[in-house]
Amino acid sequence: MKNTKILYLGLILALVSACGPSEKTKQLMQDAKTSFGILPEKMPGSEKDTPAKIALGEKLYFEKRLSINDSQSCSSCHGTLGKTAGVDNLPTSPGALGKNGDRNSPTSLNAGFHFVQFWDGRAADLKAQAKGPILNPVEMAMPSEAAVEKKLSEIAEYVDLFAKAFPDQDKKITYDNLAEAIAAFERTLITRDRF
Repeated sequence: MKNTKILYLGLILALVSACGPSEKTKQLMQDAKTSFGILPEKMPGSEKDTPAKIALGEKLYFEKRLSINDSQSCSSCHGTLGKTAGVDNLPTSPGALGKNGDRNSPTSLNAGFHFVQFWDGRAADLKAQAKGPILNPVEMAMPSEAAVEKKLSEIAEYVDLFAKAFPDQDKKITYDNLAEAIAAFERTLITRDRF
């Protein structure tokens, strides 16, 4: 009896594989390839990124002086070095003044492929997202965009890096340019894993 069931099962499997997958299965496979296929070489928005803008963005991403007390950088909560997977692996992240935020930090890896940013989707893209944590009183706690611009303008290295990254602009060190540069760097954070 057991052998007969195995034989029937084998025949059914042979018939199914000879006929090929059903249309429903083919559609499911196509949908899976769309959702879980190979990531593109470049992220949306990277068309105008330059090596100078990416280099500035990388420096800013790791810059602790973007926080009120020079203790926090983007990388503090969204680590990209080693095996941290773009996060700090904590339930909630501590900010510059020692308070923890309300949510854990999402990964910065592949973040530019997301259709919105932050867990609640309040930022449309990486540039809009990059502006938030620096001024957030619990995260990096800088008091204003002007305070960030002033702080960076007093660092000779940043005066030079912003000039190289934004050569056609009259005012180089702006909060908007800072966010654009960080976004340009983040657009390079593409994983090349199979999934």
